[in-house]
Amino acid sequence: MVIGASPNESRYSNIATKMLTDYKHVVYPYGIRNGEIDGLKIELEWPDQEFDTVTMYVGPQLQDQYIQPIINLKPKRVIFNPGTENEAFYPALGKAGIEYEEACTLVLLRTGQY
Repeated sequence: MVIGASPNESRYSNIATKMLTDYKHVVYPYGIRNGEIDGLKIELEWPDQEFDTVTMYVGPQLQDQYIQPIINLKPKRVIFNPGTENEAFYPALGKAGIEYEEACTLVLLRTGQY
């Protein structure tokens, strides 16, 4: 799941969505505006399913609304991409048994560490 997905091709969330698809990952792009990324609809509704990985492209000032919904998704991990790091979020994830890391999804994919 990509949180903060944008149809703007210059945004890293857009690039990550495309790259995740290229690397054969199933992607659920979630954003706040209608749009598409290479034919994938940007979802405006919070999903009712579990995800292996959630990758954040929303700054810490807007993340409070996502803490409990992400915990409810029960992902194995949450990746905080550069600019989204949020130490206030980490204890809640740890308490829920969800791994988290400050990393770049694009680099993780390119280096085989995703």
